[in-house]
Amino acid sequence: MKVVWRLGRATVRDVYEDLRTRRQIAYTTVMTMMGILEEKGHLRKKLEERAHRYRPTRPAKQVLRSMVREFVDRVFDGSAAPLLLHLARDRDLTDDERRELRRLLEETKP
Repeated sequence: MKVVWRLGRATVRDVYEDLRTRRQIAYTTVMTMMGILEEKGHLRKKLEERAHRYRPTRPAKQVLRSMVREFVDRVFDGSAAPLLLHLARDRDLTDDERRELRRLLEETKP
């Protein structure tokens, strides 16, 4: 998804070539994953010059928000607090990140 969002539109070959610069991956794996993402409604394809070009159906921010919400619901029974505590303890947050987290918490106080 990140590759298609960055490129705007992409063929399986485009995504495969982009991913291959960072890790080993089979073309068929990329093809299968893009097919699954299309079935789930995250991608839409259109035949252009003998190749299917895929484009995202929703902006990255919207999908990320939805995925995080689903993850919190599934793993933490809908409560974000355990996830936030875990991340704050297990990640090396910079001083700027800690300040930003404090600011966000203050901003969202009832």
